[in-house]
Amino acid sequence: MLGDMPRRPRVATGGYVYHVLNRAVGRWQIFRKDEDFAAFEKIIGEVHERRPVRILSYSLMPNHWHLVLWPKGDGELSEFMRLLSVTHVQRWHAHYRTAGTGPLYQGRFRSFPVQPDGNLLDVCRYVERNALASGLVPRAEQWRWCSASQREQTERPWLLKADLWPVPKPHSWLELLNTALQGELQQRIARSLERGCPLGDATWITEAARRLSLDSTLHPRGRPRHPVG
Repeated sequence: MLGDMPRRPRVATGGYVYHVLNRAVGRWQIFRKDEDFAAFEKIIGEVHERRPVRILSYSLMPNHWHLVLWPKGDGELSEFMRLLSVTHVQRWHAHYRTAGTGPLYQGRFRSFPVQPDGNLLDVCRYVERNALASGLVPRAEQWRWCSASQREQTERPWLLKADLWPVPKPHSWLELLNTALQGELQQRIARSLERGCPLGDATWITEAARRLSLDSTLHPRGRPRHPVG
């Protein structure tokens, strides 16, 4: 049974693509064994049946995860993530018998709008090569718990095969995944993660920030956050 949570969902404008992530509190391991990864994927599938947000890419790492989502309507992203997060937390604590010991995540999910062009390809590439960049596998598609691997398999033919990207995926996608990101691109994505700002070209960023009330994210504030992997 999916969990429920009375908190009013965060408003998220539909029609935009979002890079979404969350990390365990204290950088603890959320996923300690294969069954933990598989359980999270199962929850994604269950939530998707109720709130069918388009899922473009994902990667589950030992202490955090990334999703690239393309909601159609306003509030759809928040409702999808609300169900996903609370269900996972409830089941995780029930499994490990840790209910009442404190939060699992650092906080609520973080989301960053992405321009649906080459910038989206860059973000999906960043997400799907996350395990490779962290030295967990020799090739990106060999990390079982990501969309790059899922597309290559028939044993888990669930969500992603039906989801069309708003921009054509290059035929050389696997080759791109296994090629290191350039320094400038890595810095742009890191800046988006650090500040919570839109990712795209200058004109699109300005317009998206205005429409989504994210103008404050375009300027650095306070101490820099710890880098997000």
